[in-house]
Order: sequence, then structure tokens, then C-alpha cells
Amino acid sequence: MKVQLDINELLKAAVNNYASDVHISVGCPPVFRINGVLTSFGERRLTNTNIVEMAKQMLSPKQWETFLKEGELDASYEITDVGRFRLNVYYQKQQVSFVARIIPNDIPSLEELNMPAILKGLALRPHGLILVTGPTGSGKTTTLAAMVDYINHHNAKHIVTLEDPIEYIHQHSQSIIHQREVGVDTKSFAKGLRASLRQDPDILLVGEMRDLETISTAITAAETGHLVLATLHTNSAVQTINRIIDVFPPHQQGQIRVQLADVLEGILSQRLFKSMDHRGRIAATEILINHPSIANLIRSDKVEQIENVIQTSRCMGMHTLQMSINQLLQANKITNEEAKSYLSRSGVM
Repeated sequence: MKVQLDINELLKAAVNNYASDVHISVGCPPVFRINGVLTSFGERRLTNTNIVEMAKQMLSPKQWETFLKEGELDASYEITDVGRFRLNVYYQKQQVSFVARIIPNDIPSLEELNMPAILKGLALRPHGLILVTGPTGSGKTTTLAAMVDYINHHNAKHIVTLEDPIEYIHQHSQSIIHQREVGVDTKSFAKGLRASLRQDPDILLVGEMRDLETISTAITAAETGHLVLATLHTNSAVQTINRIIDVFPPHQQGQIRVQLADVLEGILSQRLFKSMDHRGRIAATEILINHPSIANLIRSDKVEQIENVIQTSRCMGMHTLQMSINQLLQANKITNEEAKSYLSRSGVM
């Protein structure tokens, strides 16, 4: 199969093949990730010249100049009637490579994403901090988009998002939604978040809490009556709480424990697994809902005991990742092969 050097045709082929990502690298054909598996598209090996031509098709002259200066660049790209794409262009071995993440035109519902039903209740809370966590590629951005879409159709709120880059496009419904792209509409998450507090928001979405200033401002925003939705690259509720606290200097950590215990509403941690029917991927989740016993463990620096509370609080809507995976196994939605590496870590099989 002949590889088209026109990036639009290549990305269209990726969409038609239900790929989630497209990897472009010197010395190999384009590679699609389909249901989590990397698959070569065609046989023609790409050269650096080919890839530079593709990248220039997607980037503006200013973006290309920034890429040459910085050596890497996040950007978004759209093809009319095909879809939107999140790009990361970078150098490797002094040659240009890039990855394009396919963003569906339609925002999936929380039910379609196999999210816990209690997430709808969390999304309609008047204030506080809700965190969606997991490794790269686990669907955090899609889950946040589904939560914002749910709010948009059930509440009249002013929602301000800070994203790097903007992926899903929201249309005003009951809510007003203003989407700001880091590097385009604002210089950084921290600066955009500070400014957003003067924009009369009800809800703030922070694409990623990357540093102390962003985390601190997000907690302050939640304290002052806003609902804050954000992501972290952590693997569990316990790890998420520890990561937030550990970002701060030791002399501030006691106060941060108190603040976090007061503002935290819930933490969702998720992973994606190939479905047994090979028609896509399905999410397994861990969910923590803050209540007095959880808050007390955070304040008293006994975070390691929270997992036990999650395990014994299913009636409150909580469950561990292992419990969710076991449920998917029992429903024949994923295979033992897919699940075993996660379950064996805690001795559950």
C-alpha cells in the first residue's frame, strides 16, 4: 500500500481504521494504535524530509519556528468533516517525529465510557476539588470532557477550561463554556488559573496540575467556592493525595493536608483495557468519595489507610481498581491476560 505524504489523507485513514494515535518516525511506515495495539500502515519507510513536509502542513509558521527553537511542541489540528487531533512534534536523534492523538467529534457520555454512576453526582457539586488520574493514554481528558458535557446539559454555569492543547470542543448549552489553550490564549496553567478567578467562573477545568503554583491555586479556587476539575499523572487515590502534599515544602504540608481534606470531593483513577470483543477499549476505575473518615485520615497524615476505607465502602459508591477489574472479568468484558499484571500486584487472582 502506497503511503500518502499528504498528512490529511493519512489522518483520515487513521480515523477510518478507528485508531487512537498515529506515530510518525524516520525509518518506518506510519504506525496506528488500534485498540491499544501498534499496527504499521503500509510499507513505505518515511524519511526526515517526508516528516518535515507533514509537520509543516499541520503547523503555522509561528508554531514551526517555536518547534525549531524549543525542539518540541504541543498543538492541535483539525480537518473539516474528519476530526480534531492533538499533536506532539519532537526531535529524536536530531530528526523530526510526531504523534497525533485522534479526538472524536462527538463527546461520549459518562455511561459510554463505563464511568461509575456516582460521577454524575460529583459533577453537580457546587464547589470543591475533583481529580481524574491515571497514566498517559488512560482517557483522563475524555472523562473530563464527558463530565463538563454532563454539567453543560444539566446546570447553568460559567465554565472556564485551561487545556494544552484544546481537544474536545464544547458548545454552549445550559452553561457558558470558555476554553483557553495554554501557549495560545494564556502562557501557562498557573497564570491562566489565576486570571480565571477574575472571570466570574463557577467551574474551572485544569488540564493538568503540573507544579506547585498550579496545585496551590487550584486548592485556593476550590476553597473560595468554585468547583475545580483537574488531572494528575498518578495511579491511585492514595498516590494522588501523597503527590499533592509532597509538592509543597515540609513546613507547609500540615496546612495543605487540612486544606485538601476540606476541599476534596472525589478522586477517579482509571485504566483502559482491550475489550474481549476487540471493538475498542473499556475503562476500569478506582473511585474515592471524600467523607469525614477519609478527611480525618488526610488531616492526621494516615493516607496509607485510605485504601482500606475504599475497599469497605462500596455502599458509598467507592471501589478499588482491583474490584473494578474483577467486575469486568466476571462480566466477560476483558480477558484474564489483560488483567493479570494489575491483579497480581496485590495478590488478587
